[in-house]
Amino acid sequence: MSTQELVNALEWRYATKRFDANKKIPAEVWNALERALVLTPTSYGLQPYRFIILTDLEKRAELLAHSWNQQQVVDCSHYIVMTARTKIAEADVDNWIQRLAQIRKVPAEQLAAYRGMMVGDVVHGSRGKVSHEWAARQVYIALGNLMTSAAVLGVDTCPMEGIVPHEYDRVLGLSDSGYATAVACAVGYRAENDKYAALPKARFDTAELVRKI
Repeated sequence: MSTQELVNALEWRYATKRFDANKKIPAEVWNALERALVLTPTSYGLQPYRFIILTDLEKRAELLAHSWNQQQVVDCSHYIVMTARTKIAEADVDNWIQRLAQIRKVPAEQLAAYRGMMVGDVVHGSRGKVSHEWAARQVYIALGNLMTSAAVLGVDTCPMEGIVPHEYDRVLGLSDSGYATAVACAVGYRAENDKYAALPKARFDTAELVRKI
């Protein structure tokens, strides 16, 4: 795509307030968005999160009461609950090392120094003391990647921080899973009567936000 097409897609997107409940994302488009989530870059490549895709309307209706009754939860095509690791253990690092060795066709022992770096940082180091907060920051990278990818494909999104995470955890049975809700995102197609779609996009000037040295 051209540079202008990219900018146009980002100008077009907004935090959709009203979704058309009758419009569903085609399977091939959804598969691409799922792949965009999987391809999100993370620190060390550890991917300390899991994404719960909710298409079940009964479960989404149950979450509505814990989402400030925002209708996006039930009206969108796909509702994603993004969960982050509550704690990073050496076993998580080892799991990633094994996967990396498999994909790159190298002995796991060859990655020992890399393993030691990760364990020293996200398990026993400073980041290990704030595991969930650190993992949640990785989740937000995935959220941004998803919203940009969706905009390029002409799909609407609404990031959802107006939720009660511990109630989401209860409804979704996450209590002993090692993951906890960080944020959610509604994905689908805007309703024709969403007045917010026509509002001009308001941002500070580039010169105020970007410093060049």
